[in-house]
Amino acid sequence: MANIGIFYGSNEGNTAAVADQLKEILSGMGSGHQFEVRNIGEAIPSDLEEFDHLILGIPTWNIGELQDDWDAFYYDMESLNLRGKKIAIFGLGDQYGYSDSFLDGVGMIGEEVIVRGGELIGQWPVDGYEFTQSLALDIDTTKFMGLAIDQDNEVDKTPERLKTWASQILPQFN
Repeated sequence: MANIGIFYGSNEGNTAAVADQLKEILSGMGSGHQFEVRNIGEAIPSDLEEFDHLILGIPTWNIGELQDDWDAFYYDMESLNLRGKKIAIFGLGDQYGYSDSFLDGVGMIGEEVIVRGGELIGQWPVDGYEFTQSLALDIDTTKFMGLAIDQDNEVDKTPERLKTWASQILPQFN
């Protein structure tokens, strides 16, 4: 049984709501893992180190910028030790309004996770999304570094995407 922290940043509440939905789905899957949701804006690096594994919720703002709380935390990541932790990322973005920077925040934080020794899990296929560029693309460019959520244009797809992704990442936390 692992203790898994779900850390999110959210200006308008969308990422917070998705984090809560994800916790509900994961908790209902009977894994025995414990899930705790926290706002990254109220966290320090050692808070993330307390958990066995992590799930990070990262919205992309404006033209490829980190959300305010993640932007502030980004510079604190230098002291973060993520060795031995499996880390899944979900990101929120607008694939039509910002197709040149869709989910860039996921890419920025994902790269830092790797540099800090974390193991990224939960890559998500790019199929079905319409975008021209993204820093969140995995090395083979057929997947994002994590789950892609578009609450602006595809809110109806979010529940099913969350369920599918939860089923994908949960066994990897064992």
